[in-house]
Amino acid sequence: MKTRSAGVSLLFATVALVASRDARPQSSLSASGTGQPAVLVGAGDIADCKDLSGAEATAKLVEQIPGTVMVPGDLAYPDGSKENFECYDKTWGRVKSRTRPSPGNHEFHAAGATPYFDYFGATAGDPKTGYYSYELGTWHIIVLNSECTDVGGCEAGSPEEKWLRADLAAHPVACTLAYWHKPLFSSGGAHGNDPEIKPLWQDLYQANADVVVNGHDHDYERFAPQTPDGAPDPTRGIREFVVGTGGKNHRPFGAPKPNSEVRDATAFGVLKLTLKPTSYDWQFIPEAGKSFTDSGSGTCH
Repeated sequence: MKTRSAGVSLLFATVALVASRDARPQSSLSASGTGQPAVLVGAGDIADCKDLSGAEATAKLVEQIPGTVMVPGDLAYPDGSKENFECYDKTWGRVKSRTRPSPGNHEFHAAGATPYFDYFGATAGDPKTGYYSYELGTWHIIVLNSECTDVGGCEAGSPEEKWLRADLAAHPVACTLAYWHKPLFSSGGAHGNDPEIKPLWQDLYQANADVVVNGHDHDYERFAPQTPDGAPDPTRGIREFVVGTGGKNHRPFGAPKPNSEVRDATAFGVLKLTLKPTSYDWQFIPEAGKSFTDSGSGTCH
């Protein structure tokens, strides 16, 4: 069970606000340190230069939803090049000023994901690592880089894993959310589970993190709270969402993985998370003309 004191929380909120004031979107700044609900909205797997219709449909959605925008990887197809990011810019670039990105494997088709880091600048974190964290309302948000081989690995003792443990220890808040590209758990037929990311999940679980959001498989999937080994854990398990529905294309599911509660591969759309001081609401909002949706609530550990 997490504990916190008002003094420690105020100190961390003040330090985080001062240290990251220039890089944070205005919506995040206005919500940080308050007891008011904050909104985090987005999707991964977004803009395909060969067909921008899906990305345009989801860009219209996210434009209408105030809050901080998360984009968990594979933003500009096919190769994350400067030219590909011009396609992203035509769609989701319209909310660039309030976007906090995470890189995917297609960003690293370009050496060092340089066009990605050039496009987002300081908001994408250190270009040598691509992982960082920020505060949103009363929540601590962690953005990881699942292209493990490009950042020195994700195994226990790797630079990213040690950074994550230190970041979690420095932010003992009531509610924590993390997002990155490749999911540990996925029923997607193209990719499925990615065990390489398990050590990072283990750290999040041990620190009582609440929610993980990923992309990579081009579908929407919600899992029940579970352990890093995939065992149900309604008390302190992490709830994972796969939201690879930003506009690239749809892909079929394979066999459902254990603890998978909801799956859809028919609608592009975005996941809206309303982050409250001790709980959260989720809502999948589909593109115009599609009927699939998903919603619910959870309580922080």
